[in-house]
Amino acid sequence: MVFLPPFSDTIVKEYIDSNTQSQIAGFDLSIKELIELQDGGIVDFDNTKRNIPEHKTIPPVDGKWEIKPGGYLVKYNEVVEVPLNAIGIVLPRSSLMRCGATVCSAVWDPGYKGRGVGLFLVYANITLHQNARIAQIVFIETKTKTTKGYSGKYQNENIKD
Repeated sequence: MVFLPPFSDTIVKEYIDSNTQSQIAGFDLSIKELIELQDGGIVDFDNTKRNIPEHKTIPPVDGKWEIKPGGYLVKYNEVVEVPLNAIGIVLPRSSLMRCGATVCSAVWDPGYKGRGVGLFLVYANITLHQNARIAQIVFIETKTKTTKGYSGKYQNENIKD
């Protein structure tokens, strides 16, 4: 596997400041929204019984969120378009982990395009300011380039947000 260059305007769009967010190995993702899960969901083998729970956006107060321990979702500011010859992996920034929180994510498939969402796990009270950089996406080249990219339920998610 080969790491792709960390930043390209064709891969990451709607970023805040490419000079600050572009890193040696990837690109920093910043928080657009903090989201609370309203109920439990259902996951099955073929998605016929899949049920994603309702969500409630938590508005920031005075430009920040005061977050208590628990599980949340975060929506990123950036719109990402994963190249057809790569996957995207999202990892937490080390500063976030040192504050007692982390971001979890599924693999971002070749051809996925959207304003992604991550699982945000908080283990200690934390303050997050709007647009804080909380995660980093890294692109890893696949052995072959697919001709048909991701076409699942989350394709083009949150692009109009």
